[in-house]
This record gives sequence, structure tokens and C-alpha cells, in this order.
Amino acid sequence: MSLRPPPVPAWSAALIAALIGFGGTVALVVQAMRVLGASIEQTGSALTALCLGIALTGGFFSLKLRIPVVLAWSTPGAALLAATAPGIAWPAAVGAFLAAAVMMVVLGAIPALGRLAARIPTTVASGMLAGVLLPFCLGLFKAGAADPLLVALLVAVFLLARQRVPLYALLLVLAAGIAITMVRGDVAPLPPGATFGALTPVIPAFDVRTILSIGVPFFLVTLVSQNLPGLVVLQAAGYTPNARTLIVGTGLTSLVAAPFGAHAICLAAITATICTSDDAHPDPRKRWVVGMVYAAFYLVLALFSPALVRLFLALPEAVIVTLTGIALIPALIGTMETMLSVKEDRDAAIVTFLATGSGLALFGLGAAFWGLLAGFLALGGKALLRRI
Repeated sequence: MSLRPPPVPAWSAALIAALIGFGGTVALVVQAMRVLGASIEQTGSALTALCLGIALTGGFFSLKLRIPVVLAWSTPGAALLAATAPGIAWPAAVGAFLAAAVMMVVLGAIPALGRLAARIPTTVASGMLAGVLLPFCLGLFKAGAADPLLVALLVAVFLLARQRVPLYALLLVLAAGIAITMVRGDVAPLPPGATFGALTPVIPAFDVRTILSIGVPFFLVTLVSQNLPGLVVLQAAGYTPNARTLIVGTGLTSLVAAPFGAHAICLAAITATICTSDDAHPDPRKRWVVGMVYAAFYLVLALFSPALVRLFLALPEAVIVTLTGIALIPALIGTMETMLSVKEDRDAAIVTFLATGSGLALFGLGAAFWGLLAGFLALGGKALLRRI
């Protein structure tokens, strides 16, 4: 193994990927943890555990497999938590995180389950995710009633950046949002808390309704929207990783990190395209060093995670809502495209989308569960009619 330092493009690609992956959606993760009742200390612990898991597991796989394995937290999963889990106690949420991690490990370890998962209609899963994301994106414009100038400026920055530099759009929106807030003097005093990374364990509570309402949809949306696309990105770059190894590895990492508040660690998709491109390193055989540098940057982020949490908690609610809504627009576009991609499944996908987006809650089970159930029943009814 060469001891020479990585070339400059490897450093720059890894830095850009880490900043986009962290900065683009960290506001959503903080919001989700706070909705679940996590304290400032517990939120800082969750972010620290997420960054450590991304760094240590991604760096290990990159070094061992000699391919750029880029990990991330589950952004769709965080959106699901923030949208469907209000009122759930933090220990019960941690129990759901653990249950979802176990499901991911079992799925990766048993080939038959992997083949079964591959048959899950992505249209229905995407319909559920689109229904989860919709209220956040609508909330962006609802925030315009409280702060129309902020919303207008940040939407304008987003649209212009998407036209000129789409890769950096969310990062530019984040920078613009913080800058506008500071210029206007709207930043509240930082809440008390730690500056450097710390891990605070929580004794999980396992509640069947919480696991069905959050854990199962959370597992499914992370699998379909993060892990499977992440594998596709690696394959498109010419790598042939063992999918079971990566699925089990990320699942085990999530299992270890969950007691500290981490919701899920999984394969990255968008940021992975940066680290697997020719611009990151001209030699595909040496491109694994980009994954190592990316992991190193996440170690730095882990060190300062509590301070970053406190910064976001000092921002006005309208800023957080606006940043979150804009950050999820690209994800909503992608999920709606997938949701409507198969003409024969559109009715079931739309039913899933509407049921989830409605916020329906019955018998202690959230909208994501009922949306999935409605979609699968619609697909089953269609299959039954075909046989009659």
C-alpha cells in the first residue's frame, strides 16, 4: 500500500461530498431528533454517533475492499421520523431504530430475504416516501406567511443554483440561510451544552406499535431509497461489491450506534457519485483513497457535532422549516418520478402517496404504515382481479 498522500482531487472531492452530505440535510436530522423528544445532549449524541459510524465503517470498507465505499445517514428515514413520530417517547424511538437495524442485518444475511426484498415494488415504496416528504415541502411555503422575504430569497438561491451548479445547490441554500439570519440578527443565544462530540446511551423501549408504525416503514424506505441506489452507484462506476457484505455491515453499524440515538447509517447515493467519478481520482483502482479521506472528514464532523446541533437550535423555526423543505425538494422529485414510472402500478402508488401524505393515524399506527398497507392491498386486489 502506497504511503504517498492522496492527490488534491481526492481531497477536494471528499470534502465537497462530506459538506453536501452533512450540510444539506443536518437541519432535518436535528429537527427529527427534537420532534422525537431528544434533549440537546441526546441530539448531539445522535449526530456524533452517526458521523462516527459513517467514518469508521466507510473507512474500514474502503480500505478492506479497495473501493470507495461512501456512507451517509438515512435522509428519507429522518423525514419519516419527523413527519410521523410526534408524541413518541425517545426510548421507544431508539427501540424502533434497533428493530430497523436488525431487519437490515437479517435481510443482508439471508439470501432468500434479499431476493424477496428485490421484488418489493419500488413504486409503492416511493409513493410512501413521497407522501412523507410532501408535508415538509409544503411547509416551506407555509413558512412564507411568517417570513416571506426569507422564503423568497432561499427559493431563488435554490432555483438559480439548480440551473448553474446543481451539485452545490443545497450547500449554497444552507450558507445563504445562515448568512441572512445572522445579518438580520435573528440568531438566538446558543443553548447550553457540549462543544465536542460525546456519546450518551439510552435504554431502549420496545413497543410493538412503534416498531410497526415507524420501524418497518423506516427499514423499507432506507433500503429502497438509500442502500439499493448506493449499490447501483458503485456498480455504475465499475465496481462489483458484495451487496450482502455492505448491507450487513451498515446494518450492524446502525445496530451499534442506535443506543446513542443514531437513526440509521446506510450507503450514500448522491455523495457517492462525487467520490466514484473520474474527477475524484483518475485511476479507478486507487479511488478507494477518496473513501478514506471522506471518512476522515466525518471524524472531524463527529468531533464538533454537539456544537453544530446547538447552532441549528439557535436558528429561528422559520429558517429550519425553510431549509428542511428546500433540502427535500430534489428527493421529492426523484421519488415522484419513481412512483409514476410503472404505468400498471400508478393507482396503487397514488393510493400509497395520498394515504401517507394525509397524516392518517389509527390504533397508534402512523400514516407511513397505513400508506404501505393501502398500497400493498391495492396491488393485491389488482393481481386478484387478473386471475378472475
